[in-house]
Amino acid sequence: MSLFKARDWWSTVLGDKEEFDQGCLCLADVDNTGNGQDKIIVGSFMGYLRIFNPHPVKTGDGAQAEDLLLEVHLRDPILQVEVGKFVSGTEMLHLAVLHSRKLCVYSVSGTLGNVEHGNQYQIKLMYEHNLQRTACNMTYGSFGGVKGRDLICIQSVDGMLMVFEQESYAFGRFLPGSLLPGPLAYSSRTDSFITVSSCHQVESYKYQVLAFATDADKRQETEQQKHGSGKRLVVDWTLNIGEQAIDICIVSFIQSASSVFVLGERNFFCLKDNGQIQFMKKLDYSPSCFLPYCSVSEGTINTLIGNHNNMLHIYQDVTLKWATQLPHVPVAVRVGCLHDLKGVIVTLSDDGHLQCSYLGTDPSLFQAPKVESRELNYDELDMELKELQKVIKNVNKSQDVWPLTEREDDLKVSAMVSPNFDSVSVTLKNRVALQKIKLSIYVQPPLVLTGDQFTFEFMAPEMTRTVGFSVYLKGSYSPPELEGNAVVSYSRPTERNPDGIPRVSQCKFRLPLKLVCLPGQPSKTASHKLTIDTNKSPVSLLSLFPGFAKQSEDDQVNVMGFRFLGGSQVTLLASKTSQRYRIQSEQFEDLWLITNELIIRLQEYFEKQGIKDFTCSFSGSVPLEEYFELIDHHFELRINGEKLEELLSERAVQFRAIQRRLLTRFKDKTPAPLQHLDTLLDGTYKQVIALADAVEENQDNLFQSFTRLKSATHLVILLIGLWQKLSADQIAILEAAFLPLQQDTQELGWEETVDAALSHLLKTCLSKSSKEQALNLNSQLGIPKDTSQLKKHITLLCDRLAKGGRLCLSTDAAAPQTMVMPGGCATIPESDLEGRSIDQDSSELFTNHKHLMVETPVPEVSPLQGVTE
Repeated sequence: MSLFKARDWWSTVLGDKEEFDQGCLCLADVDNTGNGQDKIIVGSFMGYLRIFNPHPVKTGDGAQAEDLLLEVHLRDPILQVEVGKFVSGTEMLHLAVLHSRKLCVYSVSGTLGNVEHGNQYQIKLMYEHNLQRTACNMTYGSFGGVKGRDLICIQSVDGMLMVFEQESYAFGRFLPGSLLPGPLAYSSRTDSFITVSSCHQVESYKYQVLAFATDADKRQETEQQKHGSGKRLVVDWTLNIGEQAIDICIVSFIQSASSVFVLGERNFFCLKDNGQIQFMKKLDYSPSCFLPYCSVSEGTINTLIGNHNNMLHIYQDVTLKWATQLPHVPVAVRVGCLHDLKGVIVTLSDDGHLQCSYLGTDPSLFQAPKVESRELNYDELDMELKELQKVIKNVNKSQDVWPLTEREDDLKVSAMVSPNFDSVSVTLKNRVALQKIKLSIYVQPPLVLTGDQFTFEFMAPEMTRTVGFSVYLKGSYSPPELEGNAVVSYSRPTERNPDGIPRVSQCKFRLPLKLVCLPGQPSKTASHKLTIDTNKSPVSLLSLFPGFAKQSEDDQVNVMGFRFLGGSQVTLLASKTSQRYRIQSEQFEDLWLITNELIIRLQEYFEKQGIKDFTCSFSGSVPLEEYFELIDHHFELRINGEKLEELLSERAVQFRAIQRRLLTRFKDKTPAPLQHLDTLLDGTYKQVIALADAVEENQDNLFQSFTRLKSATHLVILLIGLWQKLSADQIAILEAAFLPLQQDTQELGWEETVDAALSHLLKTCLSKSSKEQALNLNSQLGIPKDTSQLKKHITLLCDRLAKGGRLCLSTDAAAPQTMVMPGGCATIPESDLEGRSIDQDSSELFTNHKHLMVETPVPEVSPLQGVTE
């Protein structure tokens, strides 16, 4: 319990599910008893008006029946309640209630009761004003220096000030440039209204200027004002506070000066009555309400500020003097005299918690019981400590809270793919009771699932659940992978945790090649060619791809054609004697799926034959030129997308500006000519639609380009791995560096992410000197100006791998190392590759892939006759 908690003197909860705001609370002697005792007046958005006079028997009591003097339902929502001299001919206090479309003034009176039920209170409607505009808030005071009565000023939602001289309507004025209404207050010393505009400016308007200005029949200046006739409404002074204001309060404790207090969203301001800043306080919390009041020290002002952390802070000028805790978030705070107790703090929350409290440090009566003292047996404690250390050591050795075999036995996930087409079934088999099972299926776009989410609330022990779904191609291009993933998240309940321990299991499956391509006609020529070397005799392509041979070409066992559903063609040739396979196509990225499928099927074929030493290799040049073309195309689409979005944003701003001008013209009672604004609006609208279509088209093209880039990246990684005979761990590092994203976003793109990963590899495990290891990488990723740096880093990566560098993520990789070729002991001198231009590097070291067959010659023959030596 906090020592500085606000002491609850009296509290109650108003209504059921009612809502309140800062204008719904008021303290005053509303029934004119003259004894100086305030009553609490509360109005709600549900239309209920309540008046309380708390009389707790002891501190902390809740509301009794006699504490509620009056409760009446006014039907309309109550926005604000104020008490003042609002009725002509008398200086008695009356209650003003502001509704959204009506202002009502009531007299509150009590009749002495003849029985034990107490006095009888009632309200009487003195007069009301029906508003032509929707009200927001109001303020009152002796406008113009009148004595003995209070006038009311209401601010509408559209920024109009309506002044009422008690029973009669005086005038209405629109505030210039008003967009949204702000808090409103009246300064009696300067006879001016002070508010905060939507431009975050504190503005002051003299009452005399408002009274003599031209009548506000419309927002725009009339023709008479433009030509100089009539008074124009001008602001007295302004001050930009840089944030929206929550509330404004005017305090005048001496006759010579007054202060304007403004509570912002992050700051608290005190201004002189001429608009100069007297002091300000930056708040480290989000305030909800405030109330300045008189300080005991001369020349200083105390301020109560409530915040959204259930705290109430008391400041003397800018110095925090007291902080206390409240049981709710206050939206309104007042200080008054209740039941001969002066300085009672009354707070109201948005859900109707009304509390009267005082500040103090009353100690809590609760005392913690004494702990029974006992003698400690240190020998037993040492033995217990040793046992616990053994348990901790065993857990650290296993590096797992649960044994892996147990987790695997909890739930087994298996997937079966139909060999003919796209039907997939996933089976879940559990050993123990599980709950909250959710199965999620993931495939690479443009592949689409008929169902990707399956949920099971509970599975009893030894149950089997099977779900089926289909996969189909939705797009005119091929996916980068034919591998899918089934992920199951579930909870295993235990004795200590009935809700269950969350766990995850997954299972991968391969989709058939027929899903994305069909048998096609082999092509003799192609722009892009690859040659894969093996250490075993060539295998008949009919046995490797039994579903892709045409009936008329059964004798051609060493050549096969594939036609992707997107339209591209790929040809696969097998040499009869040279243990080589050639893949060729017009599109570089289309080589990936067939090359990968060939290697996988060759490995499966030789595994079935019992041959375990089968290997593949690649002895040609890494096709970086073709890869760089795809990177440039993808980057160009990204830049184009940014330019289109900037243009679309500019046209949207122009469109809204034209709309505002047209709306102003149409609202005018004597509208001016449109001056071709309608034509400009129509043209801008067409430009916005055309740009939006262009953005969507560019996004589709960018998505397709990124998919093709991922396919080409997979192919380059595969060729680098076969070229340098990299292990599975090193290939995994390459995949993590080259394929970090599933898709591009506006915040993060493929180029900058891959460039950062490659820079880290070149700085650590592939560094050639300690000087490179000392380089600092940029901590912020942003879209680069071009792709030259990325292409240079890719070229350097391949060069250093060719010189014997190996990929590693261990801490030892950061140490300086001397790269050697496999099997060699001598150091390899560094070339001047890093100093060359990118075009020179890629042309000299890695030849164009179109001339790849010059280095590893395979004689060209007709595809229908096969490949021979």
